[in-house]
Amino acid sequence: MQQSDRKKQWQRIQQQLSYTFRTSRFYQRVFQEHCVQVDCITSYEDFSKLPITTKEQLQQYNEDFISIPQEQIIDHVTTSGTLGEPVSYYLNEYDLERLAENESRSFKLAGITRQDKVLITTTLDRRFMAGMAYFLGLRKLGAGAIRTGGGLPGLQWESIFRFKPEYIIAVPSFLLKLIQYAEENQIDYQNSSIRSAICIGEPLRTSNFELNSLGQKISSLWDIELFSTYASTEMATAFTECYKHKGNHVPEDLIFTEVLDQDGNHVAAGEIGELIVTPLNVQSMPLIRFATGDMLTYTDTACECGRKGRRLGPVIGRKQQKIKLKGTSLYPQHIIEILNRFNGLQNFIIEVSLDKNGVDRLKILIPESFREIESLKEHLKAFLNVLPEIRLEDSKTLQYLKFPANSRKPKIFYDLR
Repeated sequence: MQQSDRKKQWQRIQQQLSYTFRTSRFYQRVFQEHCVQVDCITSYEDFSKLPITTKEQLQQYNEDFISIPQEQIIDHVTTSGTLGEPVSYYLNEYDLERLAENESRSFKLAGITRQDKVLITTTLDRRFMAGMAYFLGLRKLGAGAIRTGGGLPGLQWESIFRFKPEYIIAVPSFLLKLIQYAEENQIDYQNSSIRSAICIGEPLRTSNFELNSLGQKISSLWDIELFSTYASTEMATAFTECYKHKGNHVPEDLIFTEVLDQDGNHVAAGEIGELIVTPLNVQSMPLIRFATGDMLTYTDTACECGRKGRRLGPVIGRKQQKIKLKGTSLYPQHIIEILNRFNGLQNFIIEVSLDKNGVDRLKILIPESFREIESLKEHLKAFLNVLPEIRLEDSKTLQYLKFPANSRKPKIFYDLR
């Protein structure tokens, strides 16, 4: 980052700190408890001494984070509740405009123009921020939006052939469902209008920015370009990769990112750490140094597309979801990637619990009709260096676990510890 850009970024951070201290009951209390003088924070060294904000604090003191009068709140949303109860989050008109600006830029990164049409297969209901953000971003960009929502493969294909969108927004595993439905119903999906997919909710790439097993599986069946994205409700910001597919670009005027080790020190580029974010230009619920719990890498080198600034690697797991199995440290995404590589295994659930001695116990639930169990065990041991328990389940149970009622996205990992 150039000196002038760094100066502008610190001005934005200082403005956000000043606004937050004036308006947030939570941060007024925290800053006073830690003797923080907002006006004295002029460098990252000063900023890094501020306390981390946790998801637990956002849950416990939720209303104390609200920094605007209640009557200014326009939209009420909640997080997906991946690690527990959903957390309430609020937006006013200014925040919705900021959300639209972020998504509009993200779509431009993926090559979408006002001449294009986009099929949105993510829900706009269920208090979900993403579906709304996508619609607002397309509206701001001037592109056409086709709001089909989640599920209903038949409706998706009917909409594709009726309106001929060039792009589709979807969870990657849902793309596989669309392909399966098309093959079963003799739909010529290879010759549809779709040329690219904006993917949400599941990682598509490895730490080397190559397509992972899920991405490879989709690409081998459907010749479309896949764009990876990363976002969360609390960040109120989306990170999207460009056509070079070398990491998710950070809109540095909208959010400040840190990647920290377990001791709170910033890790070097390429090293794994927890993403800590400070969304900028947020009015309704400003967050300072918010711990996302997501473990990833980053790079600050210029992208091959010519853009400068930070890019984030794919999320390899949640900090709280780290598994210690017989001395080996594992993250769920690593296990998912290994299982996706095994040909013939279409459905599975990962479950971790504690045994009677308080030690991590890892189970892989697979269909009872699966016949290559010994080969699967050899595969897991070769790539994980340890062997989890294998348990057979009927297909209906696995399907219910993967797509629980009211879930916004597939749930493959269950942490019962």
